[in-house]
Amino acid sequence: MDGHDPRRRLPALHRLLHAPEAQALLAAHPRAAVVAALRTALEAARAGAAAPDAAALLAAATEALGATPGLRRVLNATGVVLHTGLGRAPLAPTALAAIADLAGGYANLELDLDGGSRGDRHAGCAALLRELTGAEAALVVNNGAAAVLLALSALAAGGEAIVSRGELVEIGGGFRIPEVVAQGGAKLVEVGTTNRTRLADFAATIGPATRVLLRVNPANYRILGFTEAVAPAALAGLAHARGLLAIEDLGSGALVDLARFGLPRESTLAESVAAGFDVVAASGDKLLGGPQAGLLIGRADAIARCARHPLMRALRPDKLTLAALEATLKLYRDPARLAEAVPALGMLATPPEVLAGRAGRLLALLPTAAGGSLEAGVSLAGGGTLPLLELPTTLVALRPAGLPAEALAARLRAARPALLGRLDRGRLLLDPRCLAEPEIAGAAEAVTGALA
Repeated sequence: MDGHDPRRRLPALHRLLHAPEAQALLAAHPRAAVVAALRTALEAARAGAAAPDAAALLAAATEALGATPGLRRVLNATGVVLHTGLGRAPLAPTALAAIADLAGGYANLELDLDGGSRGDRHAGCAALLRELTGAEAALVVNNGAAAVLLALSALAAGGEAIVSRGELVEIGGGFRIPEVVAQGGAKLVEVGTTNRTRLADFAATIGPATRVLLRVNPANYRILGFTEAVAPAALAGLAHARGLLAIEDLGSGALVDLARFGLPRESTLAESVAAGFDVVAASGDKLLGGPQAGLLIGRADAIARCARHPLMRALRPDKLTLAALEATLKLYRDPARLAEAVPALGMLATPPEVLAGRAGRLLALLPTAAGGSLEAGVSLAGGGTLPLLELPTTLVALRPAGLPAEALAARLRAARPALLGRLDRGRLLLDPRCLAEPEIAGAAEAVTGALA
């Protein structure tokens, strides 16, 4: 470079680090990462034809640091309570406290403190699940799909699993029952039709290679109209009469009758056990309201076979998952307080008048430029549960002048914390159902900042 080249006047790295923008970056990122991003910006400037000023260099470093993918807190104004993309059920305060208590140190994960010998990491959760469901035994794995895979691998491998055609579901992430059965080492045998399957269809199909009769909850859809399905107890009874095992993928993980919250009935784990299923698989982070986990409950001998299977080690949960699940399960010992104790259940049960007040408070905090208004709408349960349920709510509809709703949504995704709503006919809709009272102000601040 010659003496007149403007790139010779680029600011030194140490001066950039003292700028207020750099100090903000240092507060949010490791010093080494900030220094590396600024050096990269300076090197790019030296290689270019023009010399950007300090502000441009700091902006380039900020963009580079912000581009790294990772988990961030999100304010959920989509109205979908068990939003898979946003981590499904938020944890109860007691579950958060249990995680914090164990995360920074050690725990008796596999140590029996009474006798000093090797312990069972599942013992605490298993005891609670037996108490709450009436099952003989219980096991915890790292998610609901893993629970189904483990049960089939341990109990049906090398034989046939018979399933109704109307239950060959696919849920999020490409989880398909036929593929899971195959991965579990069993041959899938379909019976009945899409809309009607009878007990006689199962009975006529059972053969020497049959190992299990499998019932699958159609988690994220319903077949309506001219339909017929086999009653759970009848299916389990047929399996036992023929010397087979009955497995149910219940999916939702409901531990109580949701009718007490004014919601549609959903089969509970205790009902599946009472119906006679040898193994029932479910998720921990759906209607149960706990962390991501897979639950296996049922007969002691069948659960023991699952526990001994080689896959169990690969699918076992860590101490933080178990701590959060145990704390969540303890809340079910007091059914009268569930709506206030388990956040997901509380969100599903929030009365429309409470949501209307929450939406009004949010609207009052927004600037006029947001073009906000209130309108009636519906929320959804999400997470592959209660697919026909539409919960009445009050929406805050945003239509800012001069800014497309898609652009506003993009700015809100970049906010910290990010704010997610849903786009509809040129508007951005904010549903307050999943916003806790303290988050209302945060949502308003995000919108105000995005419009500034």
